[in-house]
Amino acid sequence: MTGWLGLPQLASQHGADLDRTLGLVHVLMLVLFVGWGAFFAYVLVRFRSRRNPRADYAGVTGHTSSWLEGAVALAEAVLLIGFSIPLWADRVDRFPAPAEATRVRVVAEQFAWNVHYPGKDGVFGRAEPKLVDVQSNPLGLDRSDPAGKDDVTTLNHLYLPAGRPALVELTSKDVIHSFGLQEMRIKQDVIPGTTIPVWFVPSVTTAEMRERTGNPKFEYEISCAQLCGLGHYRMRGYVHVESPEAFERWLSEQQAQASEDAVWQ
Repeated sequence: MTGWLGLPQLASQHGADLDRTLGLVHVLMLVLFVGWGAFFAYVLVRFRSRRNPRADYAGVTGHTSSWLEGAVALAEAVLLIGFSIPLWADRVDRFPAPAEATRVRVVAEQFAWNVHYPGKDGVFGRAEPKLVDVQSNPLGLDRSDPAGKDDVTTLNHLYLPAGRPALVELTSKDVIHSFGLQEMRIKQDVIPGTTIPVWFVPSVTTAEMRERTGNPKFEYEISCAQLCGLGHYRMRGYVHVESPEAFERWLSEQQAQASEDAVWQ
């Protein structure tokens, strides 16, 4: 499905269902395009002026067009009710339990993605607007808060383990942005003053995707899919999908460093 639709490589568990539904929509559009095109050509020939020199105000009295329109409506209803709505419901009704997922906050701003992981306690540390410093503390994280001493923050780099649900809490510091992960089939608007959760399960590590694409420099990118200002074009982040073991090692190292920095502060 991915190949003939020209879609990016697939790297999430739910993405195949989305691609399948998108393929069915394209099939329906192709049938409609060919069918209505053929019908248009037919009526041009069938009702040409040479064959019908005088206008017939009664027109066509058959019900073929009505049956065709009904069939199209039925196909669209099947796509909507049988495929699209269940897919949507699966994403909004089956959020993973926080204890079973990798929880992370992503705070957008012009023009960067701030990433915040909770510590071993699984609780995000307190953030204070007065502590915000663009260079050293863009999230305003209060390291004196016990819950925040071992929290991990990164800029434009989101690390996730493969095969485990990722629960991403999105918000913005300034304007509306849009969190787009093409290979994960994820796109969600990011609204200032509102926290919006999204979840997905990465299924292909970065190393595996490099082998699959034959590109040793491949990286999953976070793109802003909403025009957010003059620097919109350069608001780009990266997702590093690692094996569970490699991710835990990275997170432990970052937490240890964060705890050490908190002591010095």
